[in-house]
Amino acid sequence: MPGSKVGTSARVKGPTTGRVRRHSVEVYERDFAFTPTAVQPAPPPPPAHPPRPLGELSTAPTQEIAELTGTAFGSLTRSSSRPVEGMRKLLEILEQFPGSTWQDRWEASGLNERGRLAKDLYPGTSKAIMSAVNTAAGHAFAMRVIQPSLLAFRSYRFSDYVGWFRQLAQDPVLEEFFERTLKLPMSGASIRRAQFDMCIALTVFGIDIADLTPEALLHYAMESRKYGVTPGEVAADGCFAATQAWVVLSEMGHFPASTPRTLRGAVTRGQRTVAELVDKHQLRNQGVRDLLVDYIGRRSVELDYSSLTGLVNNLVRLFWKVIEEFNPDQADLRLTAEAVAHWKEKLLVNRDGTPRLHLDAPFMVVRAFYLDLHTWAVAEPERWAQWVAPCPIRDEDLRWFHVRRRRLQERMANRTRERQPLVPILSQHVTDQWHRWRTLLEAARAVDLGERFTVDGVEWQRVSAKSDVKRPDPSTAAIRAVNRSTGELVQLTHTENQAFWQWAIVETLRLAGLRAEELTELTHLSVRNYQRPNGEVVALLVITPSKSDRERVIPMSAELFHVIAQVIRRHIRAHGTLPVCTRYDLHEKVWSDPLPYLFQTVHSGAVKAMSNTTMWRMIHRAADGLVSTDPRFAEVKFASHDFRRLFATELVNNGLPIHIGAALLGHLNIQTTRGYVAVFDDDVVRHYQEFLARRRAQRPESEYRKPTETEWSEFNEHFDKRRVELGSCGRPYGAPCTHEHACIRCPMLSINPKMLPRLDELEEDLLARRERAVGEGRRGEIDGLDLTLTFLRSKREQAQRFQRTGPVPLGLPVIPHQKPQVTGG
Repeated sequence: MPGSKVGTSARVKGPTTGRVRRHSVEVYERDFAFTPTAVQPAPPPPPAHPPRPLGELSTAPTQEIAELTGTAFGSLTRSSSRPVEGMRKLLEILEQFPGSTWQDRWEASGLNERGRLAKDLYPGTSKAIMSAVNTAAGHAFAMRVIQPSLLAFRSYRFSDYVGWFRQLAQDPVLEEFFERTLKLPMSGASIRRAQFDMCIALTVFGIDIADLTPEALLHYAMESRKYGVTPGEVAADGCFAATQAWVVLSEMGHFPASTPRTLRGAVTRGQRTVAELVDKHQLRNQGVRDLLVDYIGRRSVELDYSSLTGLVNNLVRLFWKVIEEFNPDQADLRLTAEAVAHWKEKLLVNRDGTPRLHLDAPFMVVRAFYLDLHTWAVAEPERWAQWVAPCPIRDEDLRWFHVRRRRLQERMANRTRERQPLVPILSQHVTDQWHRWRTLLEAARAVDLGERFTVDGVEWQRVSAKSDVKRPDPSTAAIRAVNRSTGELVQLTHTENQAFWQWAIVETLRLAGLRAEELTELTHLSVRNYQRPNGEVVALLVITPSKSDRERVIPMSAELFHVIAQVIRRHIRAHGTLPVCTRYDLHEKVWSDPLPYLFQTVHSGAVKAMSNTTMWRMIHRAADGLVSTDPRFAEVKFASHDFRRLFATELVNNGLPIHIGAALLGHLNIQTTRGYVAVFDDDVVRHYQEFLARRRAQRPESEYRKPTETEWSEFNEHFDKRRVELGSCGRPYGAPCTHEHACIRCPMLSINPKMLPRLDELEEDLLARRERAVGEGRRGEIDGLDLTLTFLRSKREQAQRFQRTGPVPLGLPVIPHQKPQVTGG
């Protein structure tokens, strides 16, 4: 059927008439990160019975179509005659072009191309006539008189095409789709975008919704991305169309059960083969290309996918591709001195012109490549011997390897040193922001629409959007409020949600020291508890294997437990339980099994686990909010791993043995932990040496055996002895009190919120003593009392944060026939 193909090359490359186009066709050349695998995009076949809401009009007379237009759309305009006149003028001009149908004449006129508007056929006329003709084109699309291409349709801006199309279609399935979109937990703009996508797809394909297949909708989404005409797209950012519509159709059961539930799942390519990874760089020499494919394929057996892509990048893009650019006729691996010098010179600079800081990885990969060929040639000379050549990496190239490693360590230590004083500020900022927006949201939720309320001396008024009234359940609409003083309109539901997840991500990273991937992999099953013989329950967090491929269990502090409890409470309040969703691993390029992930959110109408990219954006957004008040945040960018290094630094410098810190961080080598806290290298060495000396003196080798009942009882009693007046002490077993029981100054003390009145009494006593010391001139005692007051107030603020939230039912999942195992230090 004419016009059934969306954005085809025949419609893009040239007009069907001799007219000069006013707008050149600009095809967006994108390096697609997503390639469909689960569903292959394809336009639908021509339907056996094309939709004709007003009858067969492909060859109808002008006057008949104009009268039908007035009947269908006259009530929607101020002047009932305007749609009739606009349609008559459009068809009269189309009659001048050859063709037996209106579709043929539309294509012959050149209006089926990008940038050609119907009003261009009336140059010099009034704006009212030009506007009426453009509107008539939209009416003709909705009446199915003309079937436009995607690029032609997206050249127009219609006032209410969804309303026109829906009024004429009168399709029960389409009506069900519209009703379901109104129930989506999304903004009104996203809902309108889903409805608009559906109407566009059905119009350009010339079908009813019953004929819309996953392949056809994916074809529409891919073409919209390719040509940069996705509805709602900003600055051609390359987003996909129909993401919300896809979810609704899946929930309706319109797509087969085997179809991915989200469009992202349908377009995600997943892992590529070694040949595909190598061919992406378009090497000239086929022999070297085959060699690299075979070599990397042999090495891939012992590598995960992330390491495999790194090997391809270092060996193909950063090495051989540069060699071929210097000498396109290079036929083997025996390189000239000039080629080697050129490669090493190019390696010093990144693509963006900045100096490359990590030279060792490409050097070591190329060196291993040549040496592996030497070794393999002995065992398989018929396969590898012809490629044996001198290695371009000389001993002098690696002579400064350890120096570069020290420089790298110094940069990381300096990075930690710069960010350490900023973390408390960032933590306080995200906490204050969340509490502020949560208070506003709760106050707005407590009043009706149009009513005013006051929070912190500022008067607000609750308002709603027009689209909220159309929802089947208005209570599911987002809560909005207007600041009566400034006129600022705030979408409180969205803003509070963003503030909460910024707080949850920053606090979890700060308090647990997790890797980015480990944070996104936390599930409801990660929260465990261990009950001691005396009845005390210890909260544990199970970290799934990631980088070191080792599972570990860490005890949660009261602050960390509070954060995790708030995350679980939020999901239970919104869904009744933790929803089960899938997670896409950006490094391994695979989808996980459905699990109740803690860090999940709603995207395009579907629940999905947060990605590393989402988490990274949350951290940056939180830090950017402090730039106006603290200029230091404009120059310092936080990464998720910065919190891990700061966590390790704080642990070790507070007296925790470094081997226990390594267990908590999941490091296989204690030297790795040392590198994390190198900013305080002297402290690390001192603590580590003191620990070794103490362990060797107190625990001879013969005592490394299974403890007796008496010893186990003494071990449990240790935790009872850690109870003090103000709360509990967190020092490890067998460690003496290094602060001589000056608990208020000790960082290991956890304040019981019930003891807040006692802290007030201690503060009054300290202030009285300080006043007396000032009067008697005891300056040394004044400094000591000031330090004690600082610690006291800090611990009081910490205890007050815990007191804000009462008991939280975590709904811990029960795992039958399994007992939680406690590992680590």
